[in-house]
Amino acid sequence: MLTNGRTPRGRPSAGRLIGGYGLLALAVILFAAFALALPDTFPTMANLTAIVSAYSITAVLALGAMIPVTTGNFDLSLGYGLGLWHVMTLLLIVNAGWPWPAACLAVLAGGPAVGAVNGLLVEFARIDSFIATLGTGSILYAVTGWVTQGARIFPGPQGLPEGLTGLYDSTLLGLPTPVFYVLALAAALWLVLERLPVGRYLYVIGSNPRAAELVGIPIRRYVVLAFAGSGLVTGFAGVLLAAQQQIGNPSVGLDYLLPAFVAALLGSTTIKPGRANAWGTVVAIAVLAIGLSGISQLGADFWVTPLFNGATLLVAVGLAGYSARRRARTGRVRSLP
Repeated sequence: MLTNGRTPRGRPSAGRLIGGYGLLALAVILFAAFALALPDTFPTMANLTAIVSAYSITAVLALGAMIPVTTGNFDLSLGYGLGLWHVMTLLLIVNAGWPWPAACLAVLAGGPAVGAVNGLLVEFARIDSFIATLGTGSILYAVTGWVTQGARIFPGPQGLPEGLTGLYDSTLLGLPTPVFYVLALAAALWLVLERLPVGRYLYVIGSNPRAAELVGIPIRRYVVLAFAGSGLVTGFAGVLLAAQQQIGNPSVGLDYLLPAFVAALLGSTTIKPGRANAWGTVVAIAVLAIGLSGISQLGADFWVTPLFNGATLLVAVGLAGYSARRRARTGRVRSLP
């Protein structure tokens, strides 16, 4: 008889291993398949470097999206915020003449401020997180259009400061520096969510708000903090996008919204199935990056990318719901005498 996903001798069952690490195995299988199909280009160091560099900003944004998900909420303003913060970084540097560190700090302060407003709308105004963040996202998009007048922002002949562009263009240990941003952010979120009391509070709020209230957890405070954390990460992603693009595009942020949510939801089905987690989100980004890069190199049409993202989102939502229900059933089994 199996109990709690383990064999009678205490070894994890095959179902538990597949549920916990199936997505990681899928990433390996996808990489192997594309390496066999494209042996001269796909399994090269140059291609790997290009993949991790291209998807690092999406990974950062996905980790930001994951934070409110732990409380059972969603932040749809992420893509709009990314668009605003990357143009604000360039506006402050190019038009206002700010030193680039000051411009980045201003953006990093604005991100959590907007996130906190989202949290206040959800917890104090009692607006559903989908509606609240969609509304604030629309406002952010309007602000972006207002400050840019719908036009792109181009640096002058002198270009952008090397310190800013180096945030994205530099390398460390032979890998693009943004890779280490992603790993550092994932490690920090893992530490907060898995090893600190605040993480346990966020998970309890997400799984059973009534129980969290009964044990005295200040739900409103932690939900606002979760949205503020999401806003901070979005601001950081905006700075990285400015360093990558080096041109302010008012509408570019929306391209990152769907992949980020796909990764955040899909990540909740692996490593720690049934709940959002940092390393699961990183694995999900790896699956998306490998899949989309391989499809692109095989010569797929432009419409395949949104098809892939949309289909993966539906699969992610289904799997996330299944994992959550499976986790709840396991918890009930544990509680039985």
